[in-house]
Amino acid sequence: MFSKHELLLEIRDYLMVAVATFMYAFSISLFLLPYELATGGVSGIAALIYYATGMEIEVTYAGINLVLLACGAKILGLRFSLKTIWGFGMVSFWLWFSQYLMEDPVTHQLPCLLGENEMFMACLLCALIEGFALALCFHYNGSTGGTDIIAAIVNKYRDISLGQVIMFFDIVIVSSSYILFHDPKKVIFGYVLLVVSAITLDFATRKFNQALVIYIFSRNYSMIADAINKAGFGITVLDGEGWYTKTERKVLMCVCSKRYNNEIFKVIKKVDPTAFVTVSNASNVYGEGFDIMKTKVKGMKPIIVFATNNENKLREVREILGERFEVRSLKEIGCFDELPETHATLEENSLEKAQYISKFYGFDCFADDTGLEVAALGGAPGVYSARYANLEDDDYSDPEMDITKDHDSEANMRKLLYKLKGRVGEERKAQFRTSIALIYQGKTYNFEGIVKGIITEEKRGGTGFGYDPIFQPDGYDTTFAEMSSEAKNSISHRGRAVEKLVEFLNSNKK
Repeated sequence: MFSKHELLLEIRDYLMVAVATFMYAFSISLFLLPYELATGGVSGIAALIYYATGMEIEVTYAGINLVLLACGAKILGLRFSLKTIWGFGMVSFWLWFSQYLMEDPVTHQLPCLLGENEMFMACLLCALIEGFALALCFHYNGSTGGTDIIAAIVNKYRDISLGQVIMFFDIVIVSSSYILFHDPKKVIFGYVLLVVSAITLDFATRKFNQALVIYIFSRNYSMIADAINKAGFGITVLDGEGWYTKTERKVLMCVCSKRYNNEIFKVIKKVDPTAFVTVSNASNVYGEGFDIMKTKVKGMKPIIVFATNNENKLREVREILGERFEVRSLKEIGCFDELPETHATLEENSLEKAQYISKFYGFDCFADDTGLEVAALGGAPGVYSARYANLEDDDYSDPEMDITKDHDSEANMRKLLYKLKGRVGEERKAQFRTSIALIYQGKTYNFEGIVKGIITEEKRGGTGFGYDPIFQPDGYDTTFAEMSSEAKNSISHRGRAVEKLVEFLNSNKK
């Protein structure tokens, strides 16, 4: 469900796409059709059919787009499909409306507003308006359909940019106009239209996405930083030194879209009207809140972060995930924070850790929380499995425990074996349970793995970690610590949860 703010933004996007498609359609009806010019995309195909048969361009345009969308809707998703339907639907409507307004009621011909021999000027005007309209449409997350659909489908499965796919189709469409007109001049004008439209689209897109870098020098830097953060903008504090005074100073740096610069200035002025501020243009900004780096690195695997620095867990997961992803640990992304685990369930703790990494580091990531649950102990140690020995207990004390260690596996096992002393059979039944929270492409998913077994009366085996030496899975006469890593991973709680994670990732490739 959308929040009120998100709903308003969505409505704004649809309205601005309607404005952009109005401009796009009128450029076709005013300059393209009357002068029999060729262009690319589905509008170019529809125009050629119009020149050859007289079939209404809006009908052909809508029909081709519907066929393309029907082929790609499942692949591209509901949101893309809805906005695409709105985009090409509005283009079709404006094409009909503009021709209805301008065509001669008797001859049904569209007027050459610039004069009979102004084909080149018509080509330029059409390209400029079309390029600007498309940039406006894309800026508000819209699509006019057509080759955008084909390009998006190809780009989803092949390392080919959208621009390359669209340009290929456009060249083929414009070149084919020679078969209809047998006029090289119109083919050349078609290429000119494509190039000018592409340049205009690129220029307008950069202008729409223009960013500013704002540097703020103020003795009251902390209040300004807090106020800018509260207003919803990111801020970075840099160390500086005033060379005249030879004193250390803090410098604030804020990067924002150009349309928000006045909001930043208002915040600064409210706190410190005497602050020294310098602003410079940033032509390309990539990262959270801005563009995504689309550069392709040959052979580079998608990066996914496993929110742990536990080498044993990391090795297990890398073995199970295989070669499809580059799995990074916390320290490999520069995170040395103690991740929060403030909840009473495995599911909540794993989600809390994943959300922390996603929020502060921006990576696709997953986090796990694992607990050993013993039925006879009411599910203990459960969520406290890693620090079971550290929990205060009036009935148990361990003089051998290293109180400086927060995760002492040996002490944990000693305490558990003590708690189960004298218990046999069913009373020693237990299960390992792993909950994995995945944040992938902005969405959250959950996976669970469970393996049942018993707690042995003594430690057996020298591999594994944690409670492995005293956990014997059902159907086996060995503990996890007596198994090879391959055998353990094939049946373990973490292995089962990660298998579900892998199955999901393999079926939802970027």
